[in-house]
Amino acid sequence: RRLPCEPSRMMKTQVAAGQSAQAHTVIATPRPLGPRGSVVCHASQASSRASVSSVAPVRVPKQQRARGESVKTHVAEPVAAPSSSDVTVAIDNNADPKYTVVAISAPNKPGLLSAISGVFRDLSVDVGKAAVNADDANVSDQFFVTSGGAKITEAAQIDAIKQAVQAVLGYKSSLGGATRPKFGAAAGKGGVATLMDTYKQNDVLSIQESIIGHVEYTMARSRYRFDDFECYQATALSLRDRLVESWNDTQTYFKEQDPKRVYYLSMEFLMGRSLLNTLYNLDVAEPYAEALREMGYNLETISEKERDAALGNGGLGRLAACFLDSMATLNLPAWGYGIRYQYGMFKQNILNGFQHEQPDYWLTFGNAWEIERLIVSYPVKFYGHVSTETVDGRQVFKWNPGEQVTAVAYDNPIPGFGTRNCINLRLWAAKPSKEFDLEAFNTGDYVAAILSKQRAETLSSVLYPDDRTYEGKELRLKQQHFFVSATMQDCLRRFTELHGTNWELLPQQVAFQLNDTHPTIAVPELMRLLMDEHRLGWTKSWDLVTKVFAFTNHTVLPEALEKWPVSLMEKLLPRHMQIIYDINWRFLQTLRAKYGDDWERISRMSVIEEGTGEKMVRMAYLAVVASHTVNGVAAIHSEIVKNEILNDFYQIFPSKFQNKTNGVTPRRWLAWCNPELSALITDTIGDGWINDMERLKELRKYATDKAFQAKWAAVKRQKKAKLAELIKRVHGQDVNMDSLFDIQIKRIHEYKRQYLNVLSIIYRYKQLKAMSPAERKKAVPRVSIIGGKAASAYDMAKRIIRLVNAVGQKINNDPDTKDYLRLYFLPDYNVTLAETIIPGAELSQHISTAGTEASGTSNMKFQMNGCLIIGTWDGANIEIAEETGVEECFIFGVKAEEINQLRKDRKAFKTDPRWDELMADIEGGMFGDKEYFKPLVDSVHNMKVGNDWFLLANDFASYLDAQAEVDRCYKDQAEWTRRSIMYTAGSGKFSSDRTIREYAEDIWDVKPSRPAAN
Repeated sequence: RRLPCEPSRMMKTQVAAGQSAQAHTVIATPRPLGPRGSVVCHASQASSRASVSSVAPVRVPKQQRARGESVKTHVAEPVAAPSSSDVTVAIDNNADPKYTVVAISAPNKPGLLSAISGVFRDLSVDVGKAAVNADDANVSDQFFVTSGGAKITEAAQIDAIKQAVQAVLGYKSSLGGATRPKFGAAAGKGGVATLMDTYKQNDVLSIQESIIGHVEYTMARSRYRFDDFECYQATALSLRDRLVESWNDTQTYFKEQDPKRVYYLSMEFLMGRSLLNTLYNLDVAEPYAEALREMGYNLETISEKERDAALGNGGLGRLAACFLDSMATLNLPAWGYGIRYQYGMFKQNILNGFQHEQPDYWLTFGNAWEIERLIVSYPVKFYGHVSTETVDGRQVFKWNPGEQVTAVAYDNPIPGFGTRNCINLRLWAAKPSKEFDLEAFNTGDYVAAILSKQRAETLSSVLYPDDRTYEGKELRLKQQHFFVSATMQDCLRRFTELHGTNWELLPQQVAFQLNDTHPTIAVPELMRLLMDEHRLGWTKSWDLVTKVFAFTNHTVLPEALEKWPVSLMEKLLPRHMQIIYDINWRFLQTLRAKYGDDWERISRMSVIEEGTGEKMVRMAYLAVVASHTVNGVAAIHSEIVKNEILNDFYQIFPSKFQNKTNGVTPRRWLAWCNPELSALITDTIGDGWINDMERLKELRKYATDKAFQAKWAAVKRQKKAKLAELIKRVHGQDVNMDSLFDIQIKRIHEYKRQYLNVLSIIYRYKQLKAMSPAERKKAVPRVSIIGGKAASAYDMAKRIIRLVNAVGQKINNDPDTKDYLRLYFLPDYNVTLAETIIPGAELSQHISTAGTEASGTSNMKFQMNGCLIIGTWDGANIEIAEETGVEECFIFGVKAEEINQLRKDRKAFKTDPRWDELMADIEGGMFGDKEYFKPLVDSVHNMKVGNDWFLLANDFASYLDAQAEVDRCYKDQAEWTRRSIMYTAGSGKFSSDRTIREYAEDIWDVKPSRPAAN
């Protein structure tokens, strides 16, 4: 194994040349002890390891790495420097009055210049200047050097320099890490082009040097004293260095090759933690773990110091993050664009059973992964008025803003797996156009002096501000315009740098994907930029706009389609409102040409909603009119979009509509979060499945194999134990490991029906209470876990959370039943919690009312990890059942096509007596707070007050039947394990790699683009 105290570079070059390490006076200085007794590098040793090392790592097969086995290394055989007239080293003290001149001539190889520089540093030789003359084949360089401020005259020192340089020049292969690709941008850059022509090495010593270098130089901490959090920061920065190399090469390649690019616009990117994901995607987890271990740190411990990036709320943001991972892995020329929220949504605390929201200070100590781009900024305008002027004989509109802020870019490199392709997530932060009003300050108005700064920064402070008030609506619309305006300006700047004003090429070079309706204001903003800033006419601008936008709809609830008051739009974005009116007027003319005076239909399809009180802008309709493609996110959802929500549009634009069933990245959601199961799969079918999930079907033939079932069950129990540790840490209670772990984790919403889940738990509790002790022992014990956030303004969802906690408090402390039933609410649900919960889950609940969940993606994550599903015939549940086998799933409830009629008949529906009993229990105070819970009861049971819109009562009996079937199946552990294996085997379709490949081929027309491997 590599020694923690390694000889100097000079000694290594001599060994590589077959010479004695004692031939010259070279001291191998041991590295001083670090803060935990570890050996760390001198700052002077943190230079490139480009010279030939006498110790080389052996690559561990993926199966072995997945099992967590350590990286083994071996000592390489010395490589003799060839004797060749092609290699010459001449040292001249007469050519220059001040310097000794070292002239070299040799065949070129990657890393050569860095290696020679390293030799000079190790020999305490200072390079005053250099004349670098190199091409792909040969180098002919001169180095003007001194030692101790004077020429080098001692024969022994001259001989040492000559032999060391000759050894480096004569080494037969690349020096340093893998060779970086060559670009045309390097032409004329001289030595700069060759100084970093190899990637950073990932051996243990190089990693340690990199980490310690950041501790000392970036963080200005002592290498003898730094804690776990500082170690995390330094490790993340060390990894970011490696990402930046790939990021720069990828972006340079994109610029030179000029492929068509896709820009993914989303208000949310729920990224989660980046450290472990990056380590695994770069395939350097083992050497980093070993490097940290030798330094006295534990990788798992320091990874816990990272805060989840609070850039999203639920499935929409997590889907966007999965898509970026797949875009990078598939080598697509793609960028994501969003907002750098300072506080994200909120941090959820549970106090006395109630949800309390606190700011999520995830950026308090900075974000090691991001790169602040202060030179990349754009003005973003609000308010004011629009005037006209005549320019070159034509009327031009001019927006005179009443307020202006600056959007500053923060870049986040996104690495792919199995590729050096590294794409970008660019997030915008709002800054004041004028940092400080000195005039106001000097006149004593201190508040006004800082007011504009605070007002600007509020724009990017919080995800989804409460929009119950006018001010809240205004802030949310400002956020949307802020991020799309900066994005459109950025993308047009990039296009014009390469293509000037050849606007015909824009659709061939640019694709914009709108992730739901939130970024739709980009449509009028791009029109404004093309017309008002770049002086294109309306017809040409609209032709371009309709060829570059595509729109993904994520809802099946008509009331969830975003609308904005016309009065607000006119006030905040007056020019955009003009453009929207013009778009709508032209669209209505096409409708009149087709349908005549069918005003009812025309009114239904108008982008401007009228006749219902306040005029509203229908953003989804604007997106449909302006986009060349509209897609749903699951087969049933896309049919609902075509046949119900947007049926009028489907009738006139049938070719626009497609389905793209969602997917999740198998890297984070199986391979990395469940390494034990990943290792078992790899040992069984090989490691190609990580990037080709269809290969998981090969597991089906092992589903009934008893030996394989035993291994599978052992892994599942291991992950259950980790989840049990999480419950103990949060709630201070141990749970029965033989219990069925039953999970429902998702945003709290009435249509997701956590309420129905709680009712079934109450029913199970009452059944257990009625049993004798002997009967209870025959029951299937169950640990139920619910997690998720309720929007701060969503009162009913908050009441559901309170009910969950009240029921749990009673059940978990009942001595008669606590060994057979538990209910826990896990607060502040996020990506990191999910990475522990999902691998340990045995049953997951996806029980939204049929026809209300567009797709869902958590169901896919559970499926990948061999977790069985109880659910309705809704969203992606249908396709999961089709892939896994309908008979393997626990499906219940009414079908989507029955919903409308059942809602009409709900008041006359005869409820199940068990339902009535549970309603009476809650209303009667069985779980306390009966006044607080009364609106919950009324919403689903008292039809004079509520309407049970999501049909909990209709599905209640069917749901209890499905739960009874779950119990029967769980008692047969061989059958349960067989089904678990079949779930994973059927999950290949739900890889986001498949989804993104379909987007690229069917919607974006974007091809993979990556530099050739070197």
